[in-house]
Amino acid sequence: MTYRCADSLPANVLSQLAAERDAIERSLTTGTRPPNATEAATISKLYGFRLDSYLDRGYGACSLRDERVAHAVLENWMHFDTLRYQLFAWCVMPNHVHLVLRVFEGITIDRLFHSWKSYTSNVANRILGREGPFWQREYHDRIIRDEREFADTVAYVVRNPDSVGLAPWPFVGAKLE
Repeated sequence: MTYRCADSLPANVLSQLAAERDAIERSLTTGTRPPNATEAATISKLYGFRLDSYLDRGYGACSLRDERVAHAVLENWMHFDTLRYQLFAWCVMPNHVHLVLRVFEGITIDRLFHSWKSYTSNVANRILGREGPFWQREYHDRIIRDEREFADTVAYVVRNPDSVGLAPWPFVGAKLE
């Protein structure tokens, strides 16, 4: 799962991403029908890679570089780990975050994201002395279908800071018990 700060992508980049997503969908379906489940998963995966490539460029104020804000996000995730979900890997980047987790039965992803974002946006705004939206409303999630994809996704999340020159980066981790 990936979600991002409200100022993390400028309008022209968002337009470009939407066009790229449409092009990916048209190429897979020839534009004549909605994508089937396999095509939708491929679209989501390819779109996720494109989204991440733009986020990694560091647009916006990058408020998550402030270790007080980053720690608040991490502490919030850890608070409900093993109660509402099982965290496997996480990374707080300067303008977005990544998580690999399994949500427990009876917990909806929408409710989970609302809870995380509501709490941490209030804390972040207080720490930074600002007002207004902290997180972008949407999030990007993807179903991991097998052990290989799980291993690749965890590796991507924990290596993300290194891949963009942020090493050493303290806001990343994994627990694969």
